[in-house]
Amino acid sequence: MTNADKIRLYGEEKYVLLARQQKLTRFSIRVGDIVRELKLTGRAPAVCSALKTNEFLDKNDLKLVDATGPKSGQSTTVVYTYEFKNSDASAPPAEDSWTRLRGALKDVFSELGGGESYLRAERSNFYPTQSEDEPMQEEHK
Repeated sequence: MTNADKIRLYGEEKYVLLARQQKLTRFSIRVGDIVRELKLTGRAPAVCSALKTNEFLDKNDLKLVDATGPKSGQSTTVVYTYEFKNSDASAPPAEDSWTRLRGALKDVFSELGGGESYLRAERSNFYPTQSEDEPMQEEHK
């Protein structure tokens, strides 16, 4: 996965999905926040480029309505403001198969006390225990 892909994915998961959940029609992303959160020091131009690509905009059904910052447009102080193209911000765009599978067993594991509890129980029952009535068999040499 390229840095541009990581940036677009992070922007989608952290900002776009949150804006959809909150039913916002407009939201902003500050380039410096993504640089800091993804530890991309000195990569502000890459973040700026990734956040205004057609790939990012089309996949998330967005239009870029404003960009503020220095004339170069390549700084951690740049803020991009987006609007959802459709009027219903809560309607997500078509998802790929992998995205639909994410969290598919979340409800099942929560019924079993969470994923870690489930794994702990499975591990503790992995090897059958010998009952006290059965004599231990010794290996003959």
